[in-house]
Amino acid sequence: MSDGWTDGNGRVLLNFLLNSPTCTFFLKSIDASGSVKNCSLMLKYVDEGVREVGEENVVQIITDNASNYKNAGLRLMQRRLKLWLTSCAAHCIDFMLENIISKLIIFEKTIASAKKVVNFLYGDTWVLYLMRKFTNNNEIIRPTATRYASSFLTLQSIYNKKKPLQMMFNIKKWINGPFGVMSLVCVLSELDLEVRSVMGYIYELMDAAKEKIAFGLKKNPRHYQPIWNKIDARWTLQLHQPLHDARYFLNPQLLYEDNFSTVLEVKK
Repeated sequence: MSDGWTDGNGRVLLNFLLNSPTCTFFLKSIDASGSVKNCSLMLKYVDEGVREVGEENVVQIITDNASNYKNAGLRLMQRRLKLWLTSCAAHCIDFMLENIISKLIIFEKTIASAKKVVNFLYGDTWVLYLMRKFTNNNEIIRPTATRYASSFLTLQSIYNKKKPLQMMFNIKKWINGPFGVMSLVCVLSELDLEVRSVMGYIYELMDAAKEKIAFGLKKNPRHYQPIWNKIDARWTLQLHQPLHDARYFLNPQLLYEDNFSTVLEVKK
């Protein structure tokens, strides 16, 4: 697995980690400040990492969704035919949520309103005191700039505290927002927990998330299809690989379920 980050001095560092059924551990870090956008050098870094570990020990290379990583990985797959390149599922699903927030007006407006409520609640000590009093000191999850899932978690957090906030503001009506997308946030939470290898479950998790979204919107294609389109744009074109289908098909926990999918792409 490889991921990049920028330190306090502006250096771009690439971290390389190894994941196995036993554990995940650190392999090495490279200062790639002058070469992070160079596909050939990125290919060299990743290829060297595979060589260090031993190609026979590597099934899959996971990177973020940057084009330089993707191009380097595709070239490596041509060079080393037993390897698979897959994008980081958590990164990709976070992009799905970003697209939903930024492209679908109903979510953009709802989340913007939620942020205003949170800013109001936490922007004044007296208001914050009241909120904590009515919620028995239960905090509201506050949105962050780096994870779009946090915006939906904020919506869920506010929704779960509906009655205390009603009492606090003495409002007679509570307007229900479109919380079906929380199922996608749950997929992201599953990825972040790292309790089990998600490769064997991501296909089923994504399929179930879409069905929950449709059910939450009363199975009205007019309402759920725009969300599905945003998800499929990332899932089909960026994240989904035959490796996901194979792991799904070979997962004994799912294979014998009544709702096991036998669509053509899985069989193939």
